[in-house]
Amino acid sequence: MNPESVMDIGRQAIYITIIVASPMLLTALIVGLVVSIFQAATQINETTLSFIPKLFGILAVLGIAGPWMLTVMTDYMRQVLTNVPMIAG
Repeated sequence: MNPESVMDIGRQAIYITIIVASPMLLTALIVGLVVSIFQAATQINETTLSFIPKLFGILAVLGIAGPWMLTVMTDYMRQVLTNVPMIAG
């Protein structure tokens, strides 16, 4: 196992992590921004007002993009596990 293959596997893992997590993180960011603007405009300072919409937004994105995310992760794991003999020996 050479260092290049280890670095390549690590780079791919970080890339897949970013790709899979980005829809949920972007949704939380956008919903949080909208709720913050609403709170600033109405001067309502309720902590659950910022948490509950983010939770529902993330669950909606997870329901919509979940199959795609699962496909990306399983394809990556299939690629890593099928290349183990080549990498190890």
